[in-house]
Amino acid sequence: MSLDAISQARLELVNPSLAAAISQMDVILSQENIQFRVTQGLRSWTEQNALYAQGRTIPGAIVTNAKGGESWHNYGVAVDLVPMDQIPPQPDWDISHPVWQRMIAVGKSLGLYSGSDFTCLKDFPHFQETGRFPIGSPNSEAQQIYQNEGAQAFWQEVNAT
Repeated sequence: MSLDAISQARLELVNPSLAAAISQMDVILSQENIQFRVTQGLRSWTEQNALYAQGRTIPGAIVTNAKGGESWHNYGVAVDLVPMDQIPPQPDWDISHPVWQRMIAVGKSLGLYSGSDFTCLKDFPHFQETGRFPIGSPNSEAQQIYQNEGAQAFWQEVNAT
């Protein structure tokens, strides 16, 4: 496995089923000499609101249409990935590079939903596994389970499909 310590630490905070899919993605892509980093995993509502403010009330480009509670990252069922150039190791954010398409194809083959399929604001680094819950923003049922019963109970619901 070629996932670095940063990626491994971030995967420890998300749904184990999603973490396993990302680890399997790593195994497949490593055989093709493609490495990636998990740049985001579980995100607090405060962190989500700060990202939402970007390009709206604080400088920068708009990177999300989701406020706190409206992103699957807030529930530990989404991650963001970036391919890594090997020498020196650094992120390759050029989404026109073919490695991005390969990464997306492998993620989809493992049952993950890719943010590259978003219709409004495409999010190439984003992969999610929401199980029986709809692809769009977390619905009120998902929010209630997570808030009232906790992450483990919510993840069991996601994995029940």
